[in-house]
Amino acid sequence: MNEEIVKKYSQTNKFGKLLDMQYRLDATGDIIYDVTITEKHLATKTAAHGGLLAAMMDGVVGVAALEEASKNGNLVSTVEMKLNFLQPAFLNDRLKGVGKILKAGKRIIVVEGKIYNQDNLLLAVGIATMNAYPIEKSDMFK
Repeated sequence: MNEEIVKKYSQTNKFGKLLDMQYRLDATGDIIYDVTITEKHLATKTAAHGGLLAAMMDGVVGVAALEEASKNGNLVSTVEMKLNFLQPAFLNDRLKGVGKILKAGKRIIVVEGKIYNQDNLLLAVGIATMNAYPIEKSDMFK
């Protein structure tokens, strides 16, 4: 992992900050995304909006792919993502998203993501195809 690229991404990701999402590496090196469901995340009086889980999943698979792509000085963008909602997330739930690389090529990275609640109940699963591209094509370091 290129820590400079991943750190810069973290600093510039305003959307993740807006939703109070934070990522970290666990002891095994897996990317973990965390968010606690607050009132601003709700679609009903008690259940989180599916868009929050979709955004979280995009973050989970994106940062997992970025960790891999950054080794070659690349950034990533989402080409395609499929998401299955299995259970709802509720107010005050603490969600944890885990991303794992399934296949990494020079340009295409396929990533699996899973989102769990604090009771380790699987809420959503996703798979995404990510495009790795040279950092020079972005404005991240300008």
